[in-house]
Amino acid sequence: MTASTVGFVLGTRPEIIKLAPVIQECHRRGIDTHVIHTGQHYSDSLDAVFFRQLGLSPPDTNLEVGSDDHGAQTGAMLTGLEAELHDVEPAVVFVQGDTNSTLAGALAGSKMDMDVAHVEAGLRSFDDDMPEETNRVIIDHISDHLFPPTEETAALLRNEGIPEDRITVTGNTVVDAVQTYDDRAASESRILGELGVTEGQFDLLTAHRAETVDDRDAFERILSGVSRASAQADREVIYPIHPRAEDRLEEFGIAVPDRVRLVEPLGFFDFLRLESTADVVFTDSGGVQEETSILGTPCVTLRYGTERPETAFVGANCVAGREPSGIVAAAAQMRGKAGDWTTPFGDGNAAVQILDAIPKLAVGEAVTATE
Repeated sequence: MTASTVGFVLGTRPEIIKLAPVIQECHRRGIDTHVIHTGQHYSDSLDAVFFRQLGLSPPDTNLEVGSDDHGAQTGAMLTGLEAELHDVEPAVVFVQGDTNSTLAGALAGSKMDMDVAHVEAGLRSFDDDMPEETNRVIIDHISDHLFPPTEETAALLRNEGIPEDRITVTGNTVVDAVQTYDDRAASESRILGELGVTEGQFDLLTAHRAETVDDRDAFERILSGVSRASAQADREVIYPIHPRAEDRLEEFGIAVPDRVRLVEPLGFFDFLRLESTADVVFTDSGGVQEETSILGTPCVTLRYGTERPETAFVGANCVAGREPSGIVAAAAQMRGKAGDWTTPFGDGNAAVQILDAIPKLAVGEAVTATE
């Protein structure tokens, strides 16, 4: 490898989706890439299918770390990343979001005196109980190039004392991805027929965060609230269940309400198709809040706060909490509002702006590894 190679560290579904436009823009510019998968998500349905559908080559390296406690998982990632980055010597190390993979990638790059670029910088939930909040703050303060999606997130970085010359507002790369693949999902996905559901006549649920599913009472309240909210509109709830959540259902002996149908984790196209055609989407995921705001689908967030407040400001999202009464009220408020807003996350040109903001990667400046 040479100094013209760009490194990407990723490990989860959202990171694959949101870094794909940047990887593809590198290739359009003739810039070599080296993709390191930490293995944080390690089943075919949670990662490999996304590489295939997004038109990406398989990762150059997979550390196969898997799930573990935060410290053990992050430490194993750091060990593997330091060795890999030492061999590759990339000009820039890209990370995205707020996962343990993102933290390990930023720490490894920073400790090895490499330029670190953080895509989706500046998000804050102001909830210190969220492990991701700790990750966000650390990653932003050790990164050399920060790409907040909105002016509001950029202001949060400035308020924390991060120098202006590190900050470039670009929009969110999820807009690039959704705009690129929504039509293909509509034409290629057969998920509506496979599930026997009709466009606009079902609700969609995603719930997998630790604070949602690791607490039996919280998990039961959410399932009850979503079921009651959907019953009011005579909707079935489709719940593509994350392995973590499925394990907790079994461990806690939770009875899933009849109105909620569990299905296996889905590929990108199938999930995008369900998001775009659901009546209401219930979620504890930050990425899903963004995607629904782009697709024009009303969203109800099953948390007490969000690091994507822009979605609520424009009317695309209602933060409901985890109490059944709040979930029912939020769903009633959002149902029927489809598309009544403009997405706050940019125009779908984020990847171009990101590379243009790094002089060594800008058009006319980049040198390929083969030259």
